[in-house]
Amino acid sequence: MKKPRVLAGTVGTALALLLSACGTGQGAGPGGGAGAGTPDLPVAGTHWTIAAVTVDGTRSVAPSGAGLEFKRNGQVGGNSGCNGFTADVAVKGDTLTVSLGPITLIGCPADRERFERALLKAFTGELRGKLQDRGLTLSSVDGRNTLELTAEADAPLVGTAWTVDALLDGGPEGTASSLPAGSEGKARLTFGKDGRLTGTLGCNRVTAPATITAKTITLGAIGTTRMRCTGPEMALETALYERLDGPLTYRLTHRTLIVTDVDGGGFSATAD
Repeated sequence: MKKPRVLAGTVGTALALLLSACGTGQGAGPGGGAGAGTPDLPVAGTHWTIAAVTVDGTRSVAPSGAGLEFKRNGQVGGNSGCNGFTADVAVKGDTLTVSLGPITLIGCPADRERFERALLKAFTGELRGKLQDRGLTLSSVDGRNTLELTAEADAPLVGTAWTVDALLDGGPEGTASSLPAGSEGKARLTFGKDGRLTGTLGCNRVTAPATITAKTITLGAIGTTRMRCTGPEMALETALYERLDGPLTYRLTHRTLIVTDVDGGGFSATAD
């Protein structure tokens, strides 16, 4: 029997990032950077559910699926509840300057189309941001248009199906490399409420006892089936099995799980 494997972890939430990362705001071009005496709003790397939009005094509640993701490269990915869109954003102090980019052209029901028009009108130009509790409000300079956002919580470690999307090789954070061609989407892992890790490493089914505390996950001996699979699937399985050996650390950010060993080798996975 192999020795138990220990994953020591720290879990960050979108809210914690917002409240603790002052001075780490994003910028797109020269507009980025702190305003005089005002730290940049720490929105980079955060995800939000759109709650409502107010345009010219008329408030519209958002449909399901409407949300924004502020990426770390000064871009935003959004969904109106029907169409997806992108934007560039520069942050200076509490002001976000938004330049809308392309939008998909899916036909929407009338109510969602109306909301989409209001959203795109409110989410452009110079907007003043205000953080409060788990919310972010973006308002036009004249105060006529307002966008109400609610921070999305991290996907829970336990009970979430995680799909491995990259391998990490060496270094403090690990250098990401693509999965073997043809093995994409084949490796999925779930830490169950029953105290077991289950799933597949790319080819064979896998199971192991998993003891979870506030900071660690201890894996017992890993058991697998014995199927013979294609080259890419077996290559991925071998790489992942090696990366589950020894002390591991994990980091959970929104819907991304990063698992690494002491040498920086490991994998990243996305919540289904």
